[in-house]
Amino acid sequence: MSIIVTGVETLPSPEGPVRKRWTRSDCALLEDSGVWQGQRFELIDGDLYDKMGKKRPHVIASTIIRAWLEQKFGWEFIDVEASIDVAPEDNPTNEPEPDLVVLSKPTWELPSNPLPRDILLAVEVSDSTLRFDLNKKSGLYGRAGIGEYWVLDVTARNLVVHRDAVDGEYRSVVRYADREAVRSGVVMENFNVNELFELRPRKTAG
Repeated sequence: MSIIVTGVETLPSPEGPVRKRWTRSDCALLEDSGVWQGQRFELIDGDLYDKMGKKRPHVIASTIIRAWLEQKFGWEFIDVEASIDVAPEDNPTNEPEPDLVVLSKPTWELPSNPLPRDILLAVEVSDSTLRFDLNKKSGLYGRAGIGEYWVLDVTARNLVVHRDAVDGEYRSVVRYADREAVRSGVVMENFNVNELFELRPRKTAG
């Protein structure tokens, strides 16, 4: 016998699976427990991002720009893939690890994560993460008031320079093409973008 249902009760549809929002405290507990041994994650807006497995172009570009920054500032002022603090309101659910950071003092003079005031320049080397670095990371570093932020676009051989953080965002965002001269607030001389991809060996005396 067929039954005709005339009054079907509709239930509200779920918005989706519940997402775990991670905090620094959560991550510290897991690290201390050894669960993440041999793994590296970056905490951004309560989400964990895998820091392992860089592609070869990313590795090469990171090596070159690190050497270039060391020539300009000295190796003791450069942190590599190290955690930093951001704005107080973002700190509980964020602990970013920029590819490179230029510090205002030698790294050993900082007993804990560099604060925004300790950071002259943050650099992200981008290939598959370009959109993330230009949007999510830019907002995070802008709210922290980090004076200058670079995104090195490996695929297009461009450099995107973010400057003048005011009211939580960068007022100046300029993309420089391969052989264009870059104006920076921390590097006190103009330089061409291609220097960051084609580092020349340092001349030695003799």
